[in-house]
Amino acid sequence: MALAATAGIGYWAYNALVGDDGDDGNDPQVAAATGRLNTFLDAWEAGDAKKAGGLTDTPDNAESLIKSVMTNLKPSKTEITAGTGKREAEGEVEIPFTVKMSLSGAGDYQWDSKAKLVKKSGRWTVEFHTPLIHPAMVPGQTLALESRERAAVLDKNGDELRSASLVGTVDPETGKGISGLQARYDKQLTGGGGKAQSIVILERQSGRVIKQLTGSGSSTGKPVKTTIDPKVQKAAADALDGVKKNAAIVAIDPSNGHILAAANMPSGMNRALEGRYPPGSTFKVVTSAALLKQGMRPTDRADCPKFAYVNGQRFENQNQFVLPSGSTFRDAFAKSCNTFFVGARGKLSNTALHDTAEAFGIGGSWDVGTTTYDGSIPVTESDNDKAASTIGQARLQASPLVMASIAATVKEGEFKQPVLVPDAVKKKYEAPARLDANVVGSLREMMRATVTYGAGWALKDLPGEPHAKTGTAEFGKKTPPRTHAWMIGYQGDREIAWSVLLEDGGSGGSDAGPIAAKFLKNLN
Repeated sequence: MALAATAGIGYWAYNALVGDDGDDGNDPQVAAATGRLNTFLDAWEAGDAKKAGGLTDTPDNAESLIKSVMTNLKPSKTEITAGTGKREAEGEVEIPFTVKMSLSGAGDYQWDSKAKLVKKSGRWTVEFHTPLIHPAMVPGQTLALESRERAAVLDKNGDELRSASLVGTVDPETGKGISGLQARYDKQLTGGGGKAQSIVILERQSGRVIKQLTGSGSSTGKPVKTTIDPKVQKAAADALDGVKKNAAIVAIDPSNGHILAAANMPSGMNRALEGRYPPGSTFKVVTSAALLKQGMRPTDRADCPKFAYVNGQRFENQNQFVLPSGSTFRDAFAKSCNTFFVGARGKLSNTALHDTAEAFGIGGSWDVGTTTYDGSIPVTESDNDKAASTIGQARLQASPLVMASIAATVKEGEFKQPVLVPDAVKKKYEAPARLDANVVGSLREMMRATVTYGAGWALKDLPGEPHAKTGTAEFGKKTPPRTHAWMIGYQGDREIAWSVLLEDGGSGGSDAGPIAAKFLKNLN
């Protein structure tokens, strides 16, 4: 931004900028003076205040101010270019110049000024005065950066939210948000312009701001209010305390999709909302919904052998368990029998899992108010692909947020898109399909059975009628395969659904289950 000199700013009057109409381009005095000025400007540009000051008529004053300006602004790049000078009188030349600086946190800033050089004892010297450095300054002033007053990220109660993974971080030097909500809403939090800092004129002695050169007149930002419930967030964070693996917990209000908690261990990467993982057996909620839609009932017979073979590929249950003769679909779900679900794939078309997942909102583009991964359930391409997909493997990917939303959909009876920053949501994603009421009722029955006598045993003695589904998801190419541990669920007596992920964590029931139990106990 070019700034014109104004009346009363120091050594010269504004109309001196105009000069005369003569062409002094070939004047040897102008050429010599310009060379001397370029030496001064080069030293200033390089941040060599002492050298620059030594080329002026008041070296100490010049060095002090140039050093102050460069120290305060900390430009990452400086370019100072002289224009065409004009002879004012014998031994006096005036030369305009332009300063361009790149300032971290404040962007690019440019201004115009001019210098008067006089010839004394056969040597050209820069006449130094404060407006030479910036024409809007007077003696006793300097340039500096002022951080805009940054507004806070708030929880649902209006108190400042303290969760590093969600809130993100601010660069301590530039004042600019560099991750999380601090980065996404940097412009709002800083008060407009998208710049974290303003360039101001300071009174050197007192440090008082005299004038703001960039940015709006008001530097006060606007808070960002989230749906996070501080009690639920603390319960989730405390449940992960001491966990040695990477882990995440997400909690949702099923009635409106509001995200009540998103905790990560360790903090930093927001795996709770953005992570991509195979969902493993927690996806059997969706597979079961597809089978129920085809007419299966929870009481139907369900064979659960030790192995199931598909074109030479062997599928097995965890620890190769089997269920006794007479077991039901409900039993196979509750105890998470892989071989039953693989064997039931023939009841499903290649598009069935993809289409059913759409009723849970998976694969849509969610407008949450922050970055999320919204899941991917591709149409199956082969019998083996379909077999692996029924148990949440193959190419299936989901985030802990997606899996918490699956549990919330069962609780509510329909998909409600998750939301973190309501004021920023322009259009919530609407699921293109809905679950039949009888399908929802059966899923609720089977998720409760998972707790009362199935793999969700860790929640069995907790109040509030918890419903759940465990998951042990294979990943990588090692033998035996490594596994992520999952548990998803909801409370029967309150509006909360949740998911727990333990990366490389072993078993859903044995490893994720106790963390989920700790989380639910912390809520009471």
